Amino acid sequence: QVQLVESGGGLVQAGGSLRLSCAASGSIFSINAMGWYRQAPGKQRELVAAITSGNSTNYANSVKGRFTISRDNAKNTVYLQMNSLKPEDTAVYYCNAVLNPGFVRGPYTYWGQGTQVTVSS
Repeated sequence: QVQLVESGGGLVQAGGSLRLSCAASGSIFSINAMGWYRQAPGKQRELVAAITSGNSTNYANSVKGRFTISRDNAKNTVYLQMNSLKPEDTAVYYCNAVLNPGFVRGPYTYWGQGTQVTVSS
């Protein structure tokens, strides 16, 4: 099977920084794209940033210039560097991967369990 394991969430003051990591493991043939979504209480889950296997990136307008997504293909890991954090960035952040498993023809979408990011004012 395939697992996505996130780390790096926590509590930070406004203006601070956090770095999220997400490692994909298991039977993986290839990864097409990885990304980060977030969901605040009472709101729908939204895309924060995504990166393809060719390193093309896409960001939500609300995080452009503050967040940077990157990936290490050799480690099947995606990172989200979050700077100049604001209270409105508070949410559960979910890792997402569109990949081809090694045991069945894909691609399929997988999700991590989520990590809480809380920004205090």
